Amino acid sequence: MNHTLLISALLATLSLAACDNPTVVNVPATPVAVPGPAGPQGETGSQGATGYQGDTGSQGDTGSRGATGYQGNEGVQGETGETGEKTTVIVVPAETN
Repeated sequence: MNHTLLISALLATLSLAACDNPTVVNVPATPVAVPGPAGPQGETGSQGATGYQGDTGSQGDTGSRGATGYQGNEGVQGETGETGEKTTVIVVPAETN
């Protein structure tokens, strides 16, 4: 019985090994498109229609303005002062930084 089991195992191994044939697949190279010479230029197309002009917006309200005030009265003129002694007063301006 040991011989039968050993022979069966060998036959199973050989039969599985015989079925495992890798298939080689050759992938064709991708063709590269090469552009040909340029053709003649086509005709110029027709010009499109002109669009409509939009409406002009309305001018905003400037708002109401107050009335101009009245000019005030001229004040009363003071009396002329007395003539003083002949003393000269010199005013020195303040120092600025």
